Amino acid sequence: MATGSFNPFQMAQQQFDAVAEKLGLDQATCDLLRQPNREIHFNIPIRMDDGTYKVFRGFRCQHNDARGPAKGGIRFHPHETIDTVRALSMWMTWKTAVVDIPLGGGKGGVICDPHNLSMREQEQVCRGYVRAIAPLVGPLQDVPAPDVLTTGQHMIWMLDEYEKITGMKQPGFITGKPVGSGGSLGRKEATGFGVIYTLREALKDLNIDITKTTASFQGFGNVSQHALKLYTELGGRAICVSCWDHHEQKSFTYKKASGISFDEIMSITNNFGEIDREKASGLGYEILPGGAWIEQEVDILVPAALENQVNAETAPKIAKTVKVVAEAANGPTTPEADAMFKERGIMVIPDFLANAGGVTCSYFEQVQCNMNYFWSKEEVLEKLDRKMTEAYRAVADLAKSRNVYMRDAAYMISIARVAEACKMRGWI
Repeated sequence: MATGSFNPFQMAQQQFDAVAEKLGLDQATCDLLRQPNREIHFNIPIRMDDGTYKVFRGFRCQHNDARGPAKGGIRFHPHETIDTVRALSMWMTWKTAVVDIPLGGGKGGVICDPHNLSMREQEQVCRGYVRAIAPLVGPLQDVPAPDVLTTGQHMIWMLDEYEKITGMKQPGFITGKPVGSGGSLGRKEATGFGVIYTLREALKDLNIDITKTTASFQGFGNVSQHALKLYTELGGRAICVSCWDHHEQKSFTYKKASGISFDEIMSITNNFGEIDREKASGLGYEILPGGAWIEQEVDILVPAALENQVNAETAPKIAKTVKVVAEAANGPTTPEADAMFKERGIMVIPDFLANAGGVTCSYFEQVQCNMNYFWSKEEVLEKLDRKMTEAYRAVADLAKSRNVYMRDAAYMISIARVAEACKMRGWI
């Protein structure tokens, strides 16, 4: 979230400006693409379980829809800000463009903490959110999805409310729904698996055998869980994972040098991705401070939490052994940390490429819903692997041929595609 002096939207604009200059974009194109096309701020008043009323603040940003309907998650977070939502909507535009799917960038958020809300209260927030944005969203306008602290259950409540308002069955309105209610098989795995598909290709480029690598993961939500699962299935050794502890209101790092077993760690993890410290200690995990994940002597770092985690303060702590940073989170690395990575020759798989598996599979879900025909899990993951591999190859080849940083190469591809679509439409 945008806290203190860190502003994710300013960072997103800073990243854009640097690449716009490299591409030689004209001023009008820059002015159009460095701001969201549309944003809405609204109140969600709901009746709480104790009979009192409480008003929650909600946001929705549609950054750009030149290449197709806006697409982007809705996050519930006590420290949500409009600048975070603006930045994420912008990154979604680049994300859909880099994997070349016909969608644009959107994002939404509500300032709330679902830990402190009953299921009925959460349902009311979901329905109130949809009522506020209904005229501006839909299968052919803007398609939401889950994000931080939201789930398939939240999505199905939102779909139900939207269908009540429109009087039509519109399963393509929202993605990340439960399987059996219009959800796609493979969606839960998609973002985490996509991270590892790109990591697998990066290690090939570096001539590194994945079975001889070690990794440290920050965060243990859905994305990190599935990334760790596939990484270990491919033969990698995960030795560290950090996660938030709601009761202590801080994070801890759980280390097992011999390697973390996915099934074992999942058996002591709750629905919010929080690991039980007492049980972890009993299973031989070393309990370290929350920031220790970044200091481990591993080959691969996977930041899979929130923005601004790898910055001028934390990046110098990264061990000399680290060769690859696979950004599973959105905006985890600041420009100051990027400069350090360039200097040290650490390969970074940029966030909007590495974690594009989620939106790619959301696109598959949307396609399946709109044509009312669903694919097998194997088919979904095979299509996802192919799409992510193609996207990685295009970025890596451009980075090599133009001798530019991976993040810059990904931006150059994305921004050029979006700018061209805007020009073709006669917007600029």
